[in-house]
Amino acid sequence: MKKNFKYYLAAWVVLFVIFNVVAFTSSGRVPGTERFDKLFWIGYIFIVIAFAVQLGVSFYAFKPERLDKFFYRIPLLQVSWTGLVLTLVCGAVCMLVPGFPAWLGLILCFVFLCFYAISVIKAVAAGDIVGEIDDKVKEKTLFVKSLTVDAESLMVRAKSEPVKAACKKVYEAVRYSDPMSSDALAEMETQITLRFSAFGKAVAADDAETAKSVGNEVVVLLDDRNKKCKLLK
Repeated sequence: MKKNFKYYLAAWVVLFVIFNVVAFTSSGRVPGTERFDKLFWIGYIFIVIAFAVQLGVSFYAFKPERLDKFFYRIPLLQVSWTGLVLTLVCGAVCMLVPGFPAWLGLILCFVFLCFYAISVIKAVAAGDIVGEIDDKVKEKTLFVKSLTVDAESLMVRAKSEPVKAACKKVYEAVRYSDPMSSDALAEMETQITLRFSAFGKAVAADDAETAKSVGNEVVVLLDDRNKKCKLLK
């Protein structure tokens, strides 16, 4: 994502240069306005601050290396651009409208900038909260997902038909197990892991009788775990 930020930065620089060219060439050309007066500098300074904030927000949004983390920060980019556009409009009014009160322009620009800052903070907080929830969900579902991959791998490596049947039974039991885990299931999941390890050894040795026996134990343990999952919800 950091590489993509370089392209974003190039676009930002172009827009900032365009703004400056328009601002300094149009000032004083509108009838009734003075060149570089107090109102001009009020509008200009607030717009520059908004540009700087937008750049900082964009750098933060593009910082994550993971695509899902960046996805959660897309609303932040939308908020930052909305705030920049509103500040541009407000600043342009101060810079170009003849006879516009300086005190009113200062208040309006300040209010828009505060609104911008608050919106950005809220968007950052929302993105971080969603990201934390997603990380917790991934952590909670890791046990079943990992076990599913291992069970599928055993099913592919099984040699004889009886062992393949035992592997398929275990795989189906794992596949349809409740994906969510919790601390209360830790001991039970440890037992499942140990018995699944023994099941894997039986499959590797092509020991049909042991594979069937230990496989049934794994299925029973998974069923007990699923029942406990329901009680915990």
